[in-house]
Amino acid sequence: MLRIAAVLLLTLRLGAACAADTPVLRVVASFSILADLASEVGGSHVEVRSLVPAGADAHQFTPTPADARALAHAQLVIINGLRYEGWMDRLVKAAGYQGDMLTASTGIKARQSGGGADPHAWQDLSNVQVYVENIRAALANRMPANAAEINARAAAYKARLKALDDDTRARIAKIPKDRRRVVTDHDAFGYFADAYGVSFIAPRGWSTESEPSAESVATIVRQLRVQKAGALLMEIRGDPRLLDRIAKEAGVKVVTERLYADALSPSGGPADTFMKMFRHNVQTLCDAMTAGLPVGR
Repeated sequence: MLRIAAVLLLTLRLGAACAADTPVLRVVASFSILADLASEVGGSHVEVRSLVPAGADAHQFTPTPADARALAHAQLVIINGLRYEGWMDRLVKAAGYQGDMLTASTGIKARQSGGGADPHAWQDLSNVQVYVENIRAALANRMPANAAEINARAAAYKARLKALDDDTRARIAKIPKDRRRVVTDHDAFGYFADAYGVSFIAPRGWSTESEPSAESVATIVRQLRVQKAGALLMEIRGDPRLLDRIAKEAGVKVVTERLYADALSPSGGPADTFMKMFRHNVQTLCDAMTAGLPVGR
């Protein structure tokens, strides 16, 4: 019995030593949504850092020397692409990074407007499944010893995304089409609109850095007076003065609950993972668009 116990103890120690020696891939993601996806797929085999922290705006992000140091030590860098990270090329040069870089949006058909690509592809869950597949392939290729677990985690996560996609379509389909009109701060929900049948109106373009023109605001006010929107919704980092002005001139109220467009909430918040963020947005939109409807609609 003592001999068996000794053998078992030795086996456990060897297993723990092997686990400790298993390399963990150092991954740097450009912003919090990509960091969460990489963590979901890689699990304990990756150490992920987000350059743009949760709750911050990637459109207005300014990298620091600490970000350059993190990039210099990375083994894989994941970006969204579609010209979302305008500051990345300068940061890569400053850090001297020469390693692998994955563009997570590769293979996605980007929305086009005004000669440019809309970068907010994660607002359509079918696109996020493409992101996950790209991340899976990159991680499995760099860690073949852990490929089976990485593949299994990616498959399970994609199944959860598909279930959420089905649920989102079913919930929005129950809302009358004339109620599926929403005003938001900037044009970050175009992919959501195309995928799920909700019409979004925004005074700002794809970047929060752009300033709305007086003409664009006046156009929205005229639309609201004629059509009425199901809701005026503020994004979590939005400027309330803009929507308050539109609401006052159009005679529409701004919904208190806010949307998450470009970033997760800090840890412990209502949207601190991508799945929680998407559910929060769907719930907020559905609540706003059905407010005042008769029970049972």
